[in-house]
Amino acid sequence: MNRRLLTILLIAFLIASGCTFLVYRVVGSKAVSAKPIVTTPIVAAAADIRIGSVLTAANLATMEVKGAPPKGAVLKPSDAIGRGVLADIYQGEPIIDTRLAPVGSGGGLAATIPQGMRACAVKVDQVVGVAGFVTPGMRVDVLVSGVPPGEQDPSEGTVTKTVLQNVQVLSAGTDITKDAEGKPQQVQVVNLLVNPADAQVLSLASNLKIQLVLRNPLDTKVETVDRAATAQLFGAPAKLQKASGVRVRKVAAPKVFTVEVINGTKSSQEKFSSPEAKQ
Repeated sequence: MNRRLLTILLIAFLIASGCTFLVYRVVGSKAVSAKPIVTTPIVAAAADIRIGSVLTAANLATMEVKGAPPKGAVLKPSDAIGRGVLADIYQGEPIIDTRLAPVGSGGGLAATIPQGMRACAVKVDQVVGVAGFVTPGMRVDVLVSGVPPGEQDPSEGTVTKTVLQNVQVLSAGTDITKDAEGKPQQVQVVNLLVNPADAQVLSLASNLKIQLVLRNPLDTKVETVDRAATAQLFGAPAKLQKASGVRVRKVAAPKVFTVEVINGTKSSQEKFSSPEAKQ
């Protein structure tokens, strides 16, 4: 091997070594300057947890989150065990303190009731219950139908009135009751979240037929609604229409013309209505 070739190989080796050293210094400096990723262990749901359940160790798991944990996240399983669940929690979802009942309050429906409010059970028909239209978290209006007390005009018939508006549904399900013969039967029951005054209204309404009407959760406006009577559906008398706010159009009495007919010595009078009256 000649001297010239050796010189070329030596120069190439020196250049490759220099490049390798520079790359190593650049990558090493970045690795040193990069901050290590900090993770925080938090408590999460090991499986789907239904509202009203009391948490046990089997319901909980631990997961690592990068950076700061979510606001209100439970960091230790001991802080969650034995507390009731106020809203459905799904598998892998972090356990948030605000979605759990206070320590010592237990589980079940009572733990989900905010302070100052009441859960009032209302029996509904099969259409509302079985079809699943009314589910927890929805907003409804409460309508009652029945025959008004004696001071009302009996000619109105059955009257329907909106007694409560924008009421939150706390839970929906079935209850086992017994009929007049003592046989068990399933009844659709919906628990509504109301204040004490509205709870009294629902208690009185339980003696009548109750209908729940769904509304948009974003629509919280309380409307002024006139009651509706059966008589209005079939053409109510004028006094009922006036009481319900229905305008009554006054129709003028038709004009009548009298014509005297003379036949020999006899005369008679005939009455004829105007053409407008015949129309």
